[in-house]
Amino acid sequence: MEGTDPVNKKLAAALSGGAVLVMAVSGCSDDSDKGPDPKLVSWAKTVCDAVPAQSTKIKSANASIAAIATDSNLPPKSAQKTYVEAFQNLADGYKALAGALDTAGAPPGVDGGAKLQQDASKNLAGLSTSYAELKKKVDGLDTKDQGKFAKGLKEVAIQTKEVGKQGDNGTQALKRLEQGEVKEAMAKQPSCKVAASATAQTTGQATTG
Repeated sequence: MEGTDPVNKKLAAALSGGAVLVMAVSGCSDDSDKGPDPKLVSWAKTVCDAVPAQSTKIKSANASIAAIATDSNLPPKSAQKTYVEAFQNLADGYKALAGALDTAGAPPGVDGGAKLQQDASKNLAGLSTSYAELKKKVDGLDTKDQGKFAKGLKEVAIQTKEVGKQGDNGTQALKRLEQGEVKEAMAKQPSCKVAASATAQTTGQATTG
């Protein structure tokens, strides 16, 4: 698909940071002998149990975008279908993660925990909304005219780059939440460990590809 191939690559590059955001939630290491508050461990379980499925969904969406980035013969309608599904999955994934944080509420016994939790949830919900908007925009592109489709995709790529910056802010918000005892509590959760391992592998592939 001449004309859209470079745009596909730009979109794939803009989306490659998506897995990193989930990593901020699930990247845990347990190097403490003293266990965290049991209430905080229970809180962490509520958050962590939501991570693996959404991490998989987000990883799959990024992979589907990357897969068509080098396919110069992909018809516009097929490309549109891939982007629409990927953006929908990204929107759903981040919405579910935000929902998990909302359900968990403020981490017990953590100074300023309510604000940290709310900031992280707000960022994830904002990302979900942004990807839903991108999905709607791609869904409305003219696939019958390759030139118009390529032009439309270029605009989407620009927007996706902006969403990438939004994702960076989300990563920082999650890192601020995941400190001290919160990190220790999350490290106790098998679901966080599984997601961290899977996401680390994906992130490594994205940064080397």
